Amino acid sequence: MSRFRELIPVPYHLPTGQLNAITDVTGVSVGHTTIHQGEGNLTIGEGPIRTGVTAILPHAGNIFREKAPAAVYAINGFGKATGFEQVRHLGVIETPICLTSTLNVGRVWDALVSYSLRENPDIGITTGTVNPVVGECNDNFLNDGQGRHVQESHVLSAIDSASSTIVQEGCVGAGTGTTCYGFKGGIGTASRVVLDGAYTVGVLMQTNFGRTSELQMLGVPVGQYFADNPPHKPDGSVMIVIATDAPLTSRQLERMAKRAAFGLGRTGTVCHNGSGDFVIAFSTKNRRLHDEAETMCTVKLINEEAPIEHGTVIDALFRAVVECVEESVYNALTTATTTVGRDGNTYHALPHDKLIELMRHYKRLD
Repeated sequence: MSRFRELIPVPYHLPTGQLNAITDVTGVSVGHTTIHQGEGNLTIGEGPIRTGVTAILPHAGNIFREKAPAAVYAINGFGKATGFEQVRHLGVIETPICLTSTLNVGRVWDALVSYSLRENPDIGITTGTVNPVVGECNDNFLNDGQGRHVQESHVLSAIDSASSTIVQEGCVGAGTGTTCYGFKGGIGTASRVVLDGAYTVGVLMQTNFGRTSELQMLGVPVGQYFADNPPHKPDGSVMIVIATDAPLTSRQLERMAKRAAFGLGRTGTVCHNGSGDFVIAFSTKNRRLHDEAETMCTVKLINEEAPIEHGTVIDALFRAVVECVEESVYNALTTATTTVGRDGNTYHALPHDKLIELMRHYKRLD
């Protein structure tokens, strides 16, 4: 399947990074473990299985020892994420960020503890404990959720295979069994370069939200031309991870995280009552050393109110977030393929030919 830009010219303000992916932020890497097994009727504990894990690493070093400045934000808090409260209070992330399915959160949390102990044998003995960050979306429409098939080996594989190159999208990792506006969705990513190349912003998201009739793409009411597919409640979830190499505080990162809602809004959703819509934002700069003994630390930070054309420095980062979130949704939709899960339940891929026809009709294509 194709990325959105391969189908439709995109009239955005900001240029993309080389890969148009979160891995354009130097040091960030992404790994997936996809579990796609079995066909037919549900047998709890056996399958069919349509789930997985996606791991996002803020840098290639020891994340516990070099904690990344971070913030979290709940657009709508119907979810089972872990580790968020400590991030809110301390403003750092100290493990890879892992995304998975709802009933596997505990297993992934435990595996992140094992990973952290492997890399830092002093945890819990001569130093403090660790705060695993795990996000989730519910993939039970296609997946044997009660089977909780994600194992420690799957999590470690996603982390250990993480790469800073092209990011797989669609029906992979944590997106294996998830949806987007009633079509098959999954993983989507995008990036933007701001301030003449000074900084990069990247987004990766796990989609599982929206009613088909709500879907808009570049302002075109695409979803109104399809029946709900399949008929379902719009409540779901979305996990949004924002990375940047701009030197920012946790407070500034939270301001960026809040702008993700505007990117989602461009695609049509209103973030329904039962939807867990969460944002995790981090910077690769100004890492906090776990063993730092100095009483005073000196860091360089952007002046968010420094004037630039059409606003301030922080405005450029806000725009980058909004554009990345919007395009990540589109990439999740156009790269996903039709997937049949348990009991014959099916999420169909968004038809590219119909999408192109609609874009021509609404003058988005010649």
